Amino acid sequence: MRPTLFPRVLALLLISIALLCLGALLGSGGVIWSTDSAIVFDIRLPRSAGAWLAGALLGLAGAIAQGVFRNPLADPYLLGSASGALMGVALVLGFSHAIADSGLALIGLNSGAFIGALLGVVAALILAGGYRSSLRLLLSGVVISVILGAGNALFTFVRPDLYQRFQAFMLGNTSLLDWHGVWLMLLVWLACIAITLLLSAALNALSLGESTAKTLGLPIDHMRLGLIAVLALATGAAVAQTGLIAFIGLAAPHLVRRFANGSQRMHLLMSSLAGGILLLASDLLARTVLAPLELPVGIVTAVLGGSYLLLLLRRQTLGISA
Repeated sequence: MRPTLFPRVLALLLISIALLCLGALLGSGGVIWSTDSAIVFDIRLPRSAGAWLAGALLGLAGAIAQGVFRNPLADPYLLGSASGALMGVALVLGFSHAIADSGLALIGLNSGAFIGALLGVVAALILAGGYRSSLRLLLSGVVISVILGAGNALFTFVRPDLYQRFQAFMLGNTSLLDWHGVWLMLLVWLACIAITLLLSAALNALSLGESTAKTLGLPIDHMRLGLIAVLALATGAAVAQTGLIAFIGLAAPHLVRRFANGSQRMHLLMSSLAGGILLLASDLLARTVLAPLELPVGIVTAVLGGSYLLLLLRRQTLGISA
């Protein structure tokens, strides 16, 4: 790590720790230190840690997507993972009795969302005819998202009784996070960070263009497949635990890009840390802004992320016109 970048990474880590401590204090009733250890250690801390990890996974996935597709508007849900996760949840909800009767009771909403997200990406890869063309893969992801989105709309039309539970997943939810989900996301995050940092050279090469990248002697196609696999795994793990949360994977890489000094490796790491901070801060707002009523965290991230991107677009427009 470059000496000039270490203070920036350390600052992100310290902000994360401060927010985790605040998460132990904040409930839907405001800032209250509870003497009941069960409330702090079994409810608030796993929720806060889980929100940070889900945001870190989405931030990392967003940075990978923007690097692989060389598109600043790419996000973790680009390859059909979001629509696939929704389809997985829809199938579990619609066939819950059949699943239980078949002895597959372990396939709950979380597992259904995770499997659906991975299958959405696999479908995009198959439709694109592989992973060698970023453009074909990008277009295939859009097509898969549209097809699965239509299927999800049809499902909610046929089974309106399940719409409320389906909508709760679409809006994002951190209130049900437990230590099991936290440890699972932690393992996935550590694995994804390690693999991504090893493959970060591919993003440096792809930033020069695909034709140039293939002349550098790196196995670009295989490294791109590895990055896409990490993207799918990170997104699937986050979505399975918290539902669909908008803008974290899109906004986090933009927030830290100028602080990474052109280093893809540092940009990936800082995007992950920034994603964790954004989602945890949004979750704290969701708990308290209308207390004792809790907002779905996806609504908060959509408002904050959308406002930030509009501000960024306005600044760029003014800069260009100037």
